Amino acid sequence: MQFVKRLVQLDVDSTFIQQEAIELLAAKAGVFDEVSDITESAMRGELDFEQSLRARVSLLKGLPESVITEVQQEITLTDGAQDLVNTLHSKGHSVALVSGGFIDIIEPMIRSLSIKYYKANKLEVVGGVLTGQLNGPVIDRAAKAAALHEFSKASGVDMENTVAIGDGANDLDMMAIAGLSIAFNAKPIVVDAANLAINEPSLSSVIELIGLK
Repeated sequence: MQFVKRLVQLDVDSTFIQQEAIELLAAKAGVFDEVSDITESAMRGELDFEQSLRARVSLLKGLPESVITEVQQEITLTDGAQDLVNTLHSKGHSVALVSGGFIDIIEPMIRSLSIKYYKANKLEVVGGVLTGQLNGPVIDRAAKAAALHEFSKASGVDMENTVAIGDGANDLDMMAIAGLSIAFNAKPIVVDAANLAINEPSLSSVIELIGLK
């Protein structure tokens, strides 16, 4: 049988990792409740993602840069995430991570898993302190979809052989253009739009769902 290369692109917060990194940062700034309310509203698609992200990041202004290292150590991979990456890589497939969260937080994890393709937002730090701003363009719905196109080309995978996995409104555009879309413990708006849905706190069924078992 001819080998068909796949690209599996995953959202990060509450999909590839168990936490929402911005909420961990918010807890350290004493603004957890405010940030959590904005996050929930954005995930349901009630707020423009970029607006909501900038509003949340502004509440982190003044935090010392050292909190980034602390939060890196607090995030944990979703059950089955590491096995999924290792299995895909060992079978010659590609993995991409796209996050409305922060590259500052997930970089060590990306390196340790040898993930070649990724995009996330960058926190602005000046003089060892978070400014409450971001560096560069925001990774929103449109950017996640653009990343899927970019990474499929870079990895030599036809769009029809791409898989997109996510849980919130910010993932809808990439899921709409992927060959196969999987909602992961997702908001109703995302489940309705997806081809398949996982309703358990584990990514271990993905290999089977995409026909690679």
